[in-house]
Amino acid sequence: MSIDTIGVVGAGTMGNGIAQVCAASGLQVVMIDVSDAALAKGMATIAGSLDRLLKKDKITAADKEATLARIRTSTQYDDLKGAQLVIEAATENLELKLKILRQLDGLLAPEAIVATNTSSISITQLAAVTGRADRFIGMHFFNPVPMMALVEIIRGLQTSDATHDAVRDLALKLGKTPITVKNSPGFVVNRILVPMINEAFFVLAEGLASPEDIDAGMKLGCNHPIGPLALADMIGLDVCLAVMNVYFAEFNDSKYRPCPLLKEMVAAGYLGRKSGRGVYTYA
Repeated sequence: MSIDTIGVVGAGTMGNGIAQVCAASGLQVVMIDVSDAALAKGMATIAGSLDRLLKKDKITAADKEATLARIRTSTQYDDLKGAQLVIEAATENLELKLKILRQLDGLLAPEAIVATNTSSISITQLAAVTGRADRFIGMHFFNPVPMMALVEIIRGLQTSDATHDAVRDLALKLGKTPITVKNSPGFVVNRILVPMINEAFFVLAEGLASPEDIDAGMKLGCNHPIGPLALADMIGLDVCLAVMNVYFAEFNDSKYRPCPLLKEMVAAGYLGRKSGRGVYTYA
């Protein structure tokens, strides 16, 4: 299957990053969101990312302009009709994703592939609400998308070999390194990573060390490039909590119990970088 036009649903952190890497690889992109303001913010983020690459001599001015020119924005789902593959990159909310997927299924060509960027929700469950379960797959990018090399390719129970192979080939075309993963809550990376972040909040709540010392310990003791609390702020504390809630519900195992401090901070609106305050405070 030849893929030359990609649809991206969501212009937020993940959606605009996915749109950028697809457009930079020569693909036409249609990026959808609910408002013109959200789309304008997403395009400004892409332009800023490209400017940083330009300053580092990773791309040329012509590359930047060509990438931006390949991205079309819209608030209308009908504009996705010509896409051979659509990547859903909305907020990690099951009901919202199900609503979007039903809407996509009704307007895309029968042979089109639908992928989701979910970080924790069952691919099999999401596929089941579509009429193209064999052409549904998880395509989980990592933040920041333009910089992170990994893409998890997650097969649902219904996903066909042809769909898997087409999406794996696309990931390689985007310059990413794909790994194939079975459907299970959190897949591989987040199954390991988010419980580690949750445990860091337990350590913080128990007063074992300051946030700075917890992060320094993991950076210097485990050679991590960023500490777990700073990483939580970058991911979004609400996202970390949502993932832990999925694990706790799906595995029914107390080891996945979300830390009460994490829950309280999310309730207070301390979501991390995107809200200006999380574990740390941001200007």
